[in-house]
Amino acid sequence: MTATIPEPSQRPFTIGTVRRRLRDEFPDISISKIRYLEGQGLLAPRRTEGGYRLYGDDDVERLRTILRLQRDEFLPLRVIKQELSSPGAKRRSRKRTADALLRSREPEIDLRTLCERSEAEPAFVQELEEYGLVEPNAEDGDRRYPERDVDVVAACARLARYGIEPRNLRSLRNGASSAAGLLEQIVAPALRSRNPERRLAGLEDLETLAAASQELSQLLFWRALKSLV
Repeated sequence: MTATIPEPSQRPFTIGTVRRRLRDEFPDISISKIRYLEGQGLLAPRRTEGGYRLYGDDDVERLRTILRLQRDEFLPLRVIKQELSSPGAKRRSRKRTADALLRSREPEIDLRTLCERSEAEPAFVQELEEYGLVEPNAEDGDRRYPERDVDVVAACARLARYGIEPRNLRSLRNGASSAAGLLEQIVAPALRSRNPERRLAGLEDLETLAAASQELSQLLFWRALKSLV
């Protein structure tokens, strides 16, 4: 008798279930971020008559792809949306993607949006600013925050629940700045080149170096923690 290969499950998932399914790979994923991605047109879950979101397996895989492109390739949401909307194409030209990334300005949000999405209080965000953990841009008195600061503030808030205050996190900020400065010395000339091919090569080098640096940082961190066990 020939064995029958079961079809992928198509039962619907609630937004909370989707978050739990992805949390192992993306520990910082939050319900508010999933809703935000939907608001940006990147997700389109089914809705019940009562307005509840229901996600299928395809929705979960699409969300996983979006999160990986953000984390691994540093792509802004606008570029990710273009990537995913190209039917039948594995990936747009890396050259076009690199140029779009280098020309694009990171999306910015106001304080209210930052607090809503990170579930943090304005006073806490201000304290993070004082210690350089978030760095808003101020134009005409209007403070705007890079979109990625949502995850930074949310992570700091989780640590704060264990008594780790923003002032205790300066060493992490300084370490990240030093690592970024080291990589900048290596790739900055290529990224600033007028030659598109050289800029592409510089971007690919940056991705490779960033991944290797992050891996090394995690290995050293866990090695240091082993002394506590």
